[in-house]
Amino acid sequence: MKLDVLYEDNHLIAVNKPNGMLVQGDETGDKTILGEVEEYIRKKYNKPGKVFTGLVHRIDRPVSGVVLVARTSKALSRMNELLRNREIKREYWAIVKTRPEELKGTLENYLRKDEKQNKSFVAEKAKNNAKLAKLDYEVIGRSSSFYLLKVNLETGRHHQIRSQLAHMGSPIRGDLKYGFPRSNKSGGINLHAKSLEFMHPVKKEPVIIEAPLPLDDNLWREFEQLS
Repeated sequence: MKLDVLYEDNHLIAVNKPNGMLVQGDETGDKTILGEVEEYIRKKYNKPGKVFTGLVHRIDRPVSGVVLVARTSKALSRMNELLRNREIKREYWAIVKTRPEELKGTLENYLRKDEKQNKSFVAEKAKNNAKLAKLDYEVIGRSSSFYLLKVNLETGRHHQIRSQLAHMGSPIRGDLKYGFPRSNKSGGINLHAKSLEFMHPVKKEPVIIEAPLPLDDNLWREFEQLS
């Protein structure tokens, strides 16, 4: 694959991950975006041996969009601190069939991760290791049959957007795991990590990284003018 590099300096590199690709390795042994980034750095800068990379955040295999990787341990620790302090703005776009009752709102739930099912469930309260999950959403577009939601994450829980939107009654298109009735031909889902905004951990300058929509999906094309 040709790596779609969105941002690069001596400290950080951001790429646009296609849906269906792992961010980091699992038991399948399939190619990963992290492995591709390491190979890209090795070749571009002629680095022998192991290349340091540190994953700042993850997105699910069926999700597309921005993945940010630190190129130094100092950048990684500082980005982790920004993440803990909620100083990274993370915007996602999601396509749903069922319009939310409120066109704009905040979802706040407790999520419990089921390891066996690799799925998160909304819990009544903070027990059985359930963790607070919070996001803001807004309907920003519609096609003949679907609605486009802009989502800003305040927390970063396992399958948070997928689980919370489904619990609201608006599962993401193609997401069989969370109740959408049909899969997409690509095997992915219509959830895209659209942008990241943060203060650079070393340069102390504002950084905005945006990932173009995956236009091989015709439905995303219908919302291209909004991006």
